[in-house]
Amino acid sequence: MSKLLEINDLSVSFGRGEREVKAVRGAGLSIDKGETVALVGESGSGKSVTALSVMRLLPYPQAWHPGGSIRFAGEELMAASEGHMRELRGDRIAMIFQEPLTSLNPLHSIEKQINEVLLLHKLMSKSEARARVEELMALVGLENQISRLNALPHEFSGGQQQRVMIAMALANEPDLLIADEPTTAVDVTIQAQILKLLKDLQAKLNMALLLITHDLGIVRRMAERACVMNDGEIVEQGETNSIFDNPQHAYTQRLLAAEPKGRPDQADASAPEVVTVTDSKVWFPIKKGVLRRVVDHVKAVDGISLTVRKGHTLGIVGESGSGKSTLGRALLRLERSEGDIVFKGRDIQGMDSRELRPLRREMQIVFQDPFGSLSPRLSVAQIVEEGLKVHGLGGTYEERRELIGQALEEVGLERNMMDRYPHEFSGGQRQRISIARALVLKPDFIVLDEPTSALDMSVQAQIVDLLRDLQKRYDLAYLFISHDLKVVRALAHDVAVIRHGRIVEQGVADDVFSNPREAYTRALMDAAFELKADESGAVSM
Repeated sequence: MSKLLEINDLSVSFGRGEREVKAVRGAGLSIDKGETVALVGESGSGKSVTALSVMRLLPYPQAWHPGGSIRFAGEELMAASEGHMRELRGDRIAMIFQEPLTSLNPLHSIEKQINEVLLLHKLMSKSEARARVEELMALVGLENQISRLNALPHEFSGGQQQRVMIAMALANEPDLLIADEPTTAVDVTIQAQILKLLKDLQAKLNMALLLITHDLGIVRRMAERACVMNDGEIVEQGETNSIFDNPQHAYTQRLLAAEPKGRPDQADASAPEVVTVTDSKVWFPIKKGVLRRVVDHVKAVDGISLTVRKGHTLGIVGESGSGKSTLGRALLRLERSEGDIVFKGRDIQGMDSRELRPLRREMQIVFQDPFGSLSPRLSVAQIVEEGLKVHGLGGTYEERRELIGQALEEVGLERNMMDRYPHEFSGGQRQRISIARALVLKPDFIVLDEPTSALDMSVQAQIVDLLRDLQKRYDLAYLFISHDLKVVRALAHDVAVIRHGRIVEQGVADDVFSNPREAYTRALMDAAFELKADESGAVSM
């Protein structure tokens, strides 16, 4: 019996002649109906390019195929017309993209984006499509958001955006679902729910799943077979258990050994307080009616108190939409809030922008998405130099270049990279540039907002080691926001667990991880460390 999807000797190049970049070279894999195959590898290995080739979504003619074959249900897709590919996309073959906010149309409501595939492929009436959209929202765990179907994508959290993407992909019950890092932007409990949802739907629909991920834990509990990709080539493939238990290729062995490990160095419990927040509140008004009257509030942060000491890392964990990032921005006065904020003994809540500016040098932030937070029009030197110029540091141009070079070397980059642009770097390198931008000002406090979530395992481990080393060297205070509890455990001295804008549990990290008191914290820990696949491949909670 023929396979549902067969990829043979696939090659993909960008550009031609001297400028040709060989992104995929001679790749081959196959998927049976109802089977899950994982495509694993680091950033830039060619995983997403391979998947986009199946959908014929690469930017032709810049991208082209020197050779290869892609057959779906026995039909050759490489020679298929664009009209026929439009019939297949979103109907028999669907894809969940890695970055939901950049994949969703910012100008169209959630309902319009989900029902588009229903109106196009199933020719449903608007009332039928509405009923199906509500059914899909409930299916992906967004039943409490059905009243917000007219909202725009930016009004939802990252995890909610990803669920909307999954609802869109599953609308027409496809034969093949390609999931490109489907849980990168979501926290562990939602990750567990999404993985269970995909497994349940797969069993119900007998749907094949091509799962692209850098999370080896997901591969182990989701996939029957795995293909390991490096530098455009599939270097090893086989049954998942066999690859994990007895990897043959040196790259696979290195990948499996690359999870963040260790614990932070012991910190002085009596170290001076750098930031203290008391009863912090950030409420966003909900307005309705012609006169846009305030009828309620979204309580993103609702009475949080915490302290970060010199040389300490406070890990902030919780589900998507729990208020983690809002709290981080409020601490830095980047978000309007109520409550006291004391930074190095000074109350900064009442300061105006002029009074606050000198203190900005001492408090910095590293954002979740390094590509989105770095200007594509500025070189690395200009990006890192910007803070120096704003705060009048570094003296002459040559002296500033020296400081930039030092900052790049401190984060593991080379000085000669400073005149390149962000798009010329990998995801891990861009995150190092973001850290260098914060570090060049010699701050005392850094908010790290999901700094490793978009990175593959080996790069995550490097960034964790780098952050630990920088903290030890400069006695930095970190507020580390993450949904990845393995990374939090490797970095944090103390942990605060947030739910619905409130702290439900906090304490010394080892105590919280080894003996969580609250049921919600235990659920988080179970999802992060104990989620397993049974022998049938079904995910158990």
